[in-house]
Amino acid sequence: MNKIVVLDGFPANPGDLSWDEFKKLGDLTVYEKTEKDKIIAHIADAAYIYTNKVPITREIMTACPHLKFIGVLATGYNTVDVEAAAEKGITVTNIPAYGTQIVAQHVFALLLEICHHAAHHSEQVYKGRWSSCNDWCFWDYPLIELAGKTMGIIGFGKIGQNTAKLAQAFGMNVLAYNRSQTEQGRAIAPYVSLDDLYKNADIISLHLPLFSSTEGMINRQSIEKMKDGVIIINTARGALVNEADMAQALNTGKVLYYATDVVSVEPICTDNPLLQAKNCIITPHIAWAAKETRRRLLAIAADNLKQFLAGTPINTVGTGSKKD
Repeated sequence: MNKIVVLDGFPANPGDLSWDEFKKLGDLTVYEKTEKDKIIAHIADAAYIYTNKVPITREIMTACPHLKFIGVLATGYNTVDVEAAAEKGITVTNIPAYGTQIVAQHVFALLLEICHHAAHHSEQVYKGRWSSCNDWCFWDYPLIELAGKTMGIIGFGKIGQNTAKLAQAFGMNVLAYNRSQTEQGRAIAPYVSLDDLYKNADIISLHLPLFSSTEGMINRQSIEKMKDGVIIINTARGALVNEADMAQALNTGKVLYYATDVVSVEPICTDNPLLQAKNCIITPHIAWAAKETRRRLLAIAADNLKQFLAGTPINTVGTGSKKD
């Protein structure tokens, strides 16, 4: 029977969903978490594996000669050496577009927190600060209206485009940057150069994959090109941002707020400079984690293996094709 191993299943399914569709495809073993020194032991005799953040390197593939299929339980697949997989005839799949709606929703959860500080003001009511106020209204943060502001979206794929539509529903103007341009994108918002986006955006939202070419792209030099008081939101990858440069920009006020769901090393290290920066909102990589979204992710992941076993692989990011 086909042996299937999930190396780090807990984030996608902490117990509120089912692995039954995977069980229909083979002999399933699910590990909640796998430490690096246990990876080979867990998958040594497996043909089909799934990983989210557990790295699958060339060395691991070499040590596991039965391996035919690597399913990434995410859209980003930088945890897998896809070049090595292709050389070894191993198919790699990912989960595209499963979180389009929820990630864009989280962008606005972060942005609206910056604009209104709703939880803070509710806490102040319960502390009696409204009761003791001389006026009928009370606030102690500047409040921000989004209508008429310009949002610059860097990375204009499905999530970026959905974010743009939400921004437009708030009455915002949208500028888009993407390495390649599409008619679908043009129908939503105008494409501009990065420098033009930096110059004109009041709010910048990041929706890029992490590659060597994008790592640290938001840094001291790029921030200097932005408006004073810009707001930057990151629901993509933490390492897109040079976090030391961002902390400095926050502390000087060049960047008004940085709101991020991701950091360069996760879980966040206690010495991350963002933890000491002013006006920084950090959520613990939860933009993707709604139950409805995770259910969709698992359904696509199971179908990826089902289609591979049927000889019609889908959602492939490698070119491997090891046969039985």
